Amino acid sequence: KPGHSYIALISMAILESTEKKVLLGDIYSYIMTKFPYYNNQDKAWKNSIRHNLSLNECFIKNGRAENGKGNYWSIHPACLEDFSKGDFRRRQARRR
Repeated sequence: KPGHSYIALISMAILESTEKKVLLGDIYSYIMTKFPYYNNQDKAWKNSIRHNLSLNECFIKNGRAENGKGNYWSIHPACLEDFSKGDFRRRQARRR
């Protein structure tokens, strides 16, 4: 199993995208392409990805998909610098 947290995997998918925003399916595809371990696993890891996107304040919805199904996900500006440096520790986004 890759030694990265789900937060790190999600962040890598977003940071390596051209527009720094991705759909849920893009995150799944990125992870399965970069980390083949996840291709042969049951789908529980996808639940963990959704869980982390929804509950971690460092991930924010950034507009609806063109087809109206799903949202784009980005990294909160307060977390962007740390995540860009590879520091994926869980933290509050300090939204106040």
